[in-house]
Amino acid sequence: MSTPEQYAQEKAAASGSSFYYAFLFLPKERRAAITAFYAFCREVDDVVDEVSDPGVAQAKLAWWQDEVAKAFAGQPSHPVMQALMPHVPAHGLRQDQLQAVIEGCQMDLEQARYADFRSLQRYCHLVAGVVGEVAAQIFGQQDAHTTQYAHKLGLAFQLTNIIRDVGEDAMRGRIYLPVSELQQFEVTANEISNRTYSDRFTSLMRFQAERAHLFYDQALALLPEVDRRTQKPGLMMASIYRTLLREIEADGFQVLHQRTSLTPLRKFWLAWKMQALGLM
Repeated sequence: MSTPEQYAQEKAAASGSSFYYAFLFLPKERRAAITAFYAFCREVDDVVDEVSDPGVAQAKLAWWQDEVAKAFAGQPSHPVMQALMPHVPAHGLRQDQLQAVIEGCQMDLEQARYADFRSLQRYCHLVAGVVGEVAAQIFGQQDAHTTQYAHKLGLAFQLTNIIRDVGEDAMRGRIYLPVSELQQFEVTANEISNRTYSDRFTSLMRFQAERAHLFYDQALALLPEVDRRTQKPGLMMASIYRTLLREIEADGFQVLHQRTSLTPLRKFWLAWKMQALGLM
């Protein structure tokens, strides 16, 4: 039988995520806290991605809402909550933050399209902005303004994910690119679902990438000097994600038929470079 901590570690590592490489450089307690929180995010996210029946997925997310409430009342039953709860007081984590992540996953079950960027931003806030906020607290945030940086950076990460996963998401029946922007660039949902490339599609994706870069720039400008050291794991992730975005751009946005990724060694190198040299 594995311990809750081992379960969370295996759940986090199995995803092969860029986040995992940033955690490696943290002190032991903070690493255990962020690993448990990230494992929680993976658990609820997997409900949406892996359960094909929406009714079953809704029931599972409702179970998670109940589990979070019970955990904060002192009775966690799931291994990831058992692993996370000992870290809650030290980092000031709140129940509403975890419930917001679940709410974001519920949006995926109820909504497959977004009318405009404003409505997409609400979704991004729940699934990425709040995650960034919690991560900043665990990393050792000292300045309240760092929360704004964390929200912006989470948004930049989520926009990068959306760009990378356009083809994959369309196969699942979801198109996160705002409808108003598809219309602006005269790209139809059918073209995306059928993996049809065009100059119009490239222009649309360039527009998405430029906005993501803008949010990276805004996030980095918002980070208070006092927290530059504590927030290094977030800066490592920014380096990895932004490199991924640049690879997609350099490849001409070939995202409809493939998923661009960086090798584990390259992710580790980018994380180490930020840790050791402060370079992005």
